[in-house]
Amino acid sequence: MERVTGDQATGGGARRGMGFILLVALANAGGVIAFLPLLSLLLPVRIAEIAGEARIGLFTATVIAGAVAASLSNIGFGWASDRTRARGGGRRSWVVIGLVLLALSFAVVALARTPVTIILAVILFQVAVNALLAPLFAIMADEVPGTQMGLAGGLIALGSPLASAVGAAMIALALPGDGAQLAFILVMVLLCIVPLLRVPSVEAGAVVSTTPPRLAGRDLAVAWLARLLVQIAGNVLSLYLVYYFVSIAPEISAAKQVGPIGQLMTIAYLLPLPIAVLLGRWSDRIGRRKPFLVVAALLAALGLLGLALARDWTTAAAAFALYAMGSSVFLSIHSGFAMQLLPSADHRGRDLGLINLTNTLPALIGPALAWALSTPRDFGPIMLLLAALTLAGGALVLGIRQQR
Repeated sequence: MERVTGDQATGGGARRGMGFILLVALANAGGVIAFLPLLSLLLPVRIAEIAGEARIGLFTATVIAGAVAASLSNIGFGWASDRTRARGGGRRSWVVIGLVLLALSFAVVALARTPVTIILAVILFQVAVNALLAPLFAIMADEVPGTQMGLAGGLIALGSPLASAVGAAMIALALPGDGAQLAFILVMVLLCIVPLLRVPSVEAGAVVSTTPPRLAGRDLAVAWLARLLVQIAGNVLSLYLVYYFVSIAPEISAAKQVGPIGQLMTIAYLLPLPIAVLLGRWSDRIGRRKPFLVVAALLAALGLLGLALARDWTTAAAAFALYAMGSSVFLSIHSGFAMQLLPSADHRGRDLGLINLTNTLPALIGPALAWALSTPRDFGPIMLLLAALTLAGGALVLGIRQQR
């Protein structure tokens, strides 16, 4: 598909229509749907069936192997989309490749029934998901003007509640077997992403920095580390939430916990959506994003403290909702913030792949921490550590000095 520059089509940094911003947010939600229901709901149950009381060890090995594959593949596919863009093409062809690989990986996951095959299936799945996600994020960086990044970032918060709703619907429909469940997920992914693929690429004007290159690099590194610390908690909760609630209510099996947890995730990630959009738009208007990021990190840390202290399902659910509120707002506003710090339009795909390490490295760090500090009956110590890391991530944002 032919690529048109912003200067040719929209007058450099001209605003994009709300319809396009919504399509970008919907496509991002499709990317979240591609991985969240499988990793948070289906995979924990499958591994519990395979490994029993040894489930945390096998689950940790599986997600660590998948995280390594995700880290490398996201950078690789981002770089490949950069090369396609540099030759005058667009990134949308790489999104199509990602969708094809995703369908193949779902088939492999559905057939896996042993520890070795489930690990290999998740590795393939992570490669496929990141073949999809890498060009999608680069499209957002290319085509959304900096003056609308707060709004676009706020709408990214749509991803988690929509993915959680898909997971809850999948459970409620009682689809027969993993194959049917994964096919349902794939259809939802296609419905979210295909509309964006039908819109021609129109790039926004380049963002101009007033910050010297040395300070710009430092600020990007600080923003990277802040997101990494916050994302460690998000990774642990997305992967171990079923096991956490089993530790709170051990009389209810993991399989029976999945339905209520899916409903909780839908509500907890839906509530922050209007707040994230409102605050993102507010940050666009005033040209400041750091105050919103710091307050959001504080709320997330308080939610994690509540999870550490909870002794019943209801209290834990309320604490998780508070955590989801803070983390969703932080991550959505940070996404647009980080894209404005990128040094060059020519390497956005690759650089976003490096930023994506803040999403994949926690899958190496988080499971290792969970394995060391938690047991099937007690997740308190790991939640306390995650609260401290999240608070530190919010504090680091104050050290970013760059202005755009």
